[in-house]
Amino acid sequence: MTPNLIDSSHRRLNPLTGEWVVVSPHRTKRPWQGQVEDVPPENKADYDPICYLCPGNARAGGKRNEQYTSTYVFDNDFPGLQQEITHEADDAKRSELLVARPERGICRVGCFSPKHNVTLADMPVAEIKMVVGMWAEQFKDLGGRDFIQYVQIFENRGAMMGASNPHPHCQIWGTESLPNEPAKEQASMHRYMAEKRKCLLCDYLEIEVSSGERLIFQNDDFAVVVPFWAIWPFETLIVSRNHIPDIASLSDTGKDGLAAVLQKIVRGYDRLFNAPFPYSMGFHQQPCSGKNHPEWHFHGHFYPPLLRSASIKKFMVGFELLGSPQRDILPESAAERLRAVCKP
Repeated sequence: MTPNLIDSSHRRLNPLTGEWVVVSPHRTKRPWQGQVEDVPPENKADYDPICYLCPGNARAGGKRNEQYTSTYVFDNDFPGLQQEITHEADDAKRSELLVARPERGICRVGCFSPKHNVTLADMPVAEIKMVVGMWAEQFKDLGGRDFIQYVQIFENRGAMMGASNPHPHCQIWGTESLPNEPAKEQASMHRYMAEKRKCLLCDYLEIEVSSGERLIFQNDDFAVVVPFWAIWPFETLIVSRNHIPDIASLSDTGKDGLAAVLQKIVRGYDRLFNAPFPYSMGFHQQPCSGKNHPEWHFHGHFYPPLLRSASIKKFMVGFELLGSPQRDILPESAAERLRAVCKP
């Protein structure tokens, strides 16, 4: 990097969204007194009789789980979106400033394992590959519905990120419209391909692998980087090394590759502060519109909030809520620290 980026405030463009982040590396020298939170104790039991996600247990809505032995998927008992809207929502514009539209969807929960006390960091690659397979099946199932336009797969890990249950699980939402973040990426990738006849993320990954500054590790199928435009202190981007549009397009070896990088990055996160690392993680992939989207390149985002220790997190406040996101730790410095803890 040029010296002015190392020592001086600057801003960086996220080409996937068209938005800017302010970087303030000089602020890492300032004194800090902030909120310290207790690290929740780990649950060591394979089975929790009161967990509503463990095999055979009753869920909060009254239904009972199967005695599953691998992955397990069910419709969310308290979904954020309804598949059937019982009354017609008001689709009329009261004015140009007051607009509401109905939004249907299907929300599911996917359990990674019957074991209550494991995470992706604890699971063998072969078991994580089964999770990847479950995600691919859910993408094809939900994406094949005539009213579903997008499938968002995501995991919230840890109470700090709002996870309501420590049992290893994710959520899969099929939505009737394209959500905000994928819509931004759709516009950017489509524009880039229209102008350059090339893929935005293919070109970006070539830069990252060549420079190595922000590359954490890679295998034959995926690379993990701290993106140049990262907002969260230890944010990472998982990018397929092959130009594929969605998770269902992964080959069998590609599923192995994704399982391996997921295990490795989550283990690295846990080593960083010697504690289970909270995060929101999810995959962005092509819309389920029935059309080809050659501009789309399958990738995943990890957004972890921890800043300085297992109990100190970054808050989006002040200028970040009212102006632009801002970070103090350079993405290159974060990548260096993550490389150190992700070594075999």
